Amino acid sequence: MTQPSILILYYSRGGRTAALARQAARGVESAGGIAHLRTVPPVAPTTMTATPPVPEDGAPYVEIADLVAADALLLGSPTRFGNMAAPLKHFLDSTSELWLKGTLVDKPAGVFTSTSSPHGGQESTLLSMQLPLLHHGMVVVGIPYTEASLFETRTGGSPYGATHLATPWNTALSKDENDVARALGARVTRLARALATART
Repeated sequence: MTQPSILILYYSRGGRTAALARQAARGVESAGGIAHLRTVPPVAPTTMTATPPVPEDGAPYVEIADLVAADALLLGSPTRFGNMAAPLKHFLDSTSELWLKGTLVDKPAGVFTSTSSPHGGQESTLLSMQLPLLHHGMVVVGIPYTEASLFETRTGGSPYGATHLATPWNTALSKDENDVARALGARVTRLARALATART
């Protein structure tokens, strides 16, 4: 495999999770992968899914075929009471067909999130996103402490995944948050290549 195809799937309301996704994409590309940014539509309380038009700019909406085609997955969501946001969970709940076929088994996956407070559920949100990935048999990838930014960050960053602290005094991703998101993208890409090679 020369260029692993990495699906970066996220939901973002205020733009911070989308910013993490873009930095993860830079990490993917730095490791020789091809990044495919995708998002999910919002859900509405009175229907299963809201039906807004596909955005004119930004990432297109994800399709199941995107998961099938990807060699690896990066999954991102803002926190909602310490959990992933409903639109992302709604999409993941629709992937039972892939689970039955074992389509995602042995593909690497990493996660990222954004919160508006330092203890707003970053780690529990990351862990909540990892659970369906484990059920799919994916290889969950974190960020090792050999990444210097994990020691230096005063904002976001976790061994469980990339994070951003979205506060009035941290209105854009910090250098450390950028570095951690890129490191996650690069690591997932390297592992995607190594696992694909091992399977051949």
